[in-house]
Amino acid sequence: QVQLVESGGGLVQAGGSLRLSCVASGSIFSISTMGWYRQAPGKQRELLASITSGERRNYSDSVTGRFTISRDNAKNTVFLQMNSLKPEDTAVYYCKLGLTLWPFLEYWGQGTQVTVSS
Repeated sequence: QVQLVESGGGLVQAGGSLRLSCVASGSIFSISTMGWYRQAPGKQRELLASITSGERRNYSDSVTGRFTISRDNAKNTVFLQMNSLKPEDTAVYYCKLGLTLWPFLEYWGQGTQVTVSS
């Protein structure tokens, strides 16, 4: 069983920065694709950024140029550096681990709240 624990959320003013971390238990982190998602009240959960085991990165249009995803396989940790934050970035942020080998399981963290004040 894999457990993911996010941290680093909080309250920040518009234009500020936060760095989210997500630590995974177990031994499959290095062979998994990691993703950061967010869900605002009344909205669907959306994918923001992903990084493969080979460190190929993808970003949604809403965060390109402002957010950066990275990973440290030695520490089983994925990061999301968020700069130039906007009030519309306010949401609960989740990380997801996706095993890229059979049985292709997925695991989610419990989420961390990010609030951006104007």
